[in-house]
Amino acid sequence: MQEIKTTYYKTPIGTAKIAGNENGIQSVSVLDEDIKTSSEIPECLQACVVQLDQYFAGERTNFDLKLNPQGTIFQKKVWQELLNIPFNKTRTYLEQSKALGNAKAIRAVATANGKNPIWIIIPCHRVIGSDGSLTGYAGGIWRKKWLLAHENPVKQQSLF
Repeated sequence: MQEIKTTYYKTPIGTAKIAGNENGIQSVSVLDEDIKTSSEIPECLQACVVQLDQYFAGERTNFDLKLNPQGTIFQKKVWQELLNIPFNKTRTYLEQSKALGNAKAIRAVATANGKNPIWIIIPCHRVIGSDGSLTGYAGGIWRKKWLLAHENPVKQQSLF
C-alpha cells in the first residue's frame, strides 16, 4: 500500500489540505485554521496544486486529475455524478437524485454530497436547494457563495 502524501496550499478562501499518492487525489479539504503553505509539494500532488492555482486565477474551468476518493459504492456514484455538472452551472439536489435514477433518494444524495472528500474538483458546491437557496456546504455557506460567484461572475454591461 502506498503512503499518502499531504501538502497545504493557500487559496483565496482558506488553506486547502491536499492528500493522495500515485493512485490519485484522495482528498482536498478546506481548513478554517491558517496553516503555513508547504514549501515542497510531493510530485503526485503537484498537478493538483497547479490546476487549483489556475482555477482560482480564472484560467481553468475543469480539472484533469486522477482522483481516488474513498467512500462507499453509493457515495462514489454520487460523487461521479457531481463531475457531470458543468462549470458555471448549478443543479438542485432533486435533479441530482433524478440523474442518479432515484428521485426519492434525495436525502441520501444530499448526505453523500456532504461527505465529498475532494473539495472544488468534485463540484458539490454546484448543488443547490430546489428553491435556489445555497443549502448545506461542509466548507461553509460563505465559501459556496464565493465559489459560485467565482464561476459565474456578474459581467458589467456596457452602457454605450
